[in-house]
Amino acid sequence: MLPSSTVENYLKAIYLGQTALTGGSRLVPMGQVAASLGVAPGTATTMIKALAESGLAEYEPYSGVRLTASGEKLAALVLRRHRLIELFLVQVMGMSWAEVHDEAEQLEHVVSDRLIELMDEMLGRPTHDPHGDPIPDAEGAIAAGHHESLLTCPVATPLRVTRVADQDPAFLRFIESNGLKPGEPIEVESRDGAADAVRLKGPRRAPLTIGARAASKLLVEVLPS
Repeated sequence: MLPSSTVENYLKAIYLGQTALTGGSRLVPMGQVAASLGVAPGTATTMIKALAESGLAEYEPYSGVRLTASGEKLAALVLRRHRLIELFLVQVMGMSWAEVHDEAEQLEHVVSDRLIELMDEMLGRPTHDPHGDPIPDAEGAIAAGHHESLLTCPVATPLRVTRVADQDPAFLRFIESNGLKPGEPIEVESRDGAADAVRLKGPRRAPLTIGARAASKLLVEVLPS
């Protein structure tokens, strides 16, 4: 099976689903794949079976799907193109980080490997895109890393925002307007479970309270003491 834009989208969706698996789960549910791509479950199942026949995925009826090693590499290279394009559009073209996701979705399927290599070199071999997502290398390898969210990180501890796990433009504009972009120092002052609220403070702005849902999408690392 030659990688088409549809095949690449499926591979990417499964790959991202795998990275989000918890509790020892091995397979990405079929319903999750279908929902992420906005297609009917039957349509997704037909494509997943084709991927399995091509050796790119392992499909277990009524259970889910997982990429093979070759499928994972192809998916990682799609992510590499997507994330390098996003960074190029922000740093070189001057576009807002809130609007580059959809552009990259289109361009990731048509740019050549040569152009991606030139972008990578021009940008200084970056390791992360504008939203803090890691950029796979030319072999599809991706740096392992574990970062906690503002819901699970230590309280009253100096932190740095590392990643925003939501590409919705409205959410990204909210993050930017409140000084919560990757690289920004932050500290969780308190959490209120009953109110689903997290109170934040930082060195360059007044305290801010955000909801638990928003806090779960902001990943952070503890700053060295």
